[in-house]
Amino acid sequence: MYSGPFGAVQAERLLWRAGFGPKGRADAERVAALGLEEAVRQLVRPAGTASLVGAAPPALAPRDAWSHDHCWWLDRMVRSDQQLVERMTLIFHDWFATSSDKVGQWLAIDQNELLRRRALGSFRDLVMDLTIDPAMLVWLDGIENRRTSPNENYARELMELFTLGADRGAYTEADVRQLARALTGWRADWSDAEGRLVNFRLHTNWQDRGTKTLWAGTAYAKTGNFDWRGAVDLCLDNPYHRSFFVLKLWSYFVPTAPSPATQAALEYLYVTSGRSIADVLEAILLHPDFHTGPAMVKPPVVLAAGLMRAAGRGLGNTNWGWRADPSGQRLFYPPNVSGWKDQSWLDTSTHMGRWDLVYEAMSGYAATSGSYSGSTETPAEAVAAALRFWGDPTIGADTLAALRAYADQPRPSGYSNSDFRAMRQNSLRHLLASSPDFQVC
Repeated sequence: MYSGPFGAVQAERLLWRAGFGPKGRADAERVAALGLEEAVRQLVRPAGTASLVGAAPPALAPRDAWSHDHCWWLDRMVRSDQQLVERMTLIFHDWFATSSDKVGQWLAIDQNELLRRRALGSFRDLVMDLTIDPAMLVWLDGIENRRTSPNENYARELMELFTLGADRGAYTEADVRQLARALTGWRADWSDAEGRLVNFRLHTNWQDRGTKTLWAGTAYAKTGNFDWRGAVDLCLDNPYHRSFFVLKLWSYFVPTAPSPATQAALEYLYVTSGRSIADVLEAILLHPDFHTGPAMVKPPVVLAAGLMRAAGRGLGNTNWGWRADPSGQRLFYPPNVSGWKDQSWLDTSTHMGRWDLVYEAMSGYAATSGSYSGSTETPAEAVAAALRFWGDPTIGADTLAALRAYADQPRPSGYSNSDFRAMRQNSLRHLLASSPDFQVC
């Protein structure tokens, strides 16, 4: 367990990685005052149901209107008092990626609620629920998987992306085919009234009730008349699963690989806790590598939500939906079944999109010339004011020096003192929130 200092700086990292950032310096100091263990406990084991605190956005129709799904969830990220639940919902949306392009907003929202309910519970329960979730049954063609015509899509991704990992020797092509047989039998109907798929159910005539053999030729080979529940348990009981789970979950919170001893301890905890997501997550958040390791780039939606939290504002409008794609992450539309490239969040193609997220966060909150009428604000005071606007985040010496140098530039001709000071303040706010320091945590 980490035993170093735990002040506002360390609390900031915890709140950004296990949520969507602090609501200003006072929030980070509040969490620091709890002490590390209590701060992590409150994040991992929240009491009761979540509340959304703060100004609500305009009326949204997340199941129907374009981009309202993105804005609906982004609002939850900003306002929920159970920050880690929302962050884990986002992580599992990436881990078990499905896109509204195929499943539609209606089913995608239902799946999102499922991920939220299971976010800190049993991983077995999560995978069981997702296996028969309507959005997943549509996304990976579970409703096309029949005894007479097996479809291997979900069986393959259940092993490759969700539970075991590719190119590790965990399964063979024969295992994919056998697992697909165990997953047969699901169907749905078209609703004439709404044009949606409804009445998802297990159709016994489509089930393959024959004997299946998984992991043939290994010490853990299994033979039996497995159904969909058996298919999930076969994957979770495979000895390759525990390391896959631990390493994948770890990677969302720490950018460097765990030591062999840490990995072994986390695997043991995972198995002995009954596949508890919360227990393993708690151990990760308390681990020294989390607190002393290198920084991680904030995913675009994390940055967007964090900007609003830092500035003490809510969504205000639905512009965030069309700001999403240029920044590299539109909720409910991951690029493919593998999810987003979590190691490639910041590049030349998305930098401008991130710049525009800052613009949107400042929209309606800009300093005006009138507010600087008669002001004698100095360059140093201007930088301090910009930091206060974003909740006094921790900024490195190089970034701080660059901001001070910018603020120290003379007033251009043709600008009044009030116009110049307002322009300088808005520029400093934008530069600060777009700086390298603000993009990582």
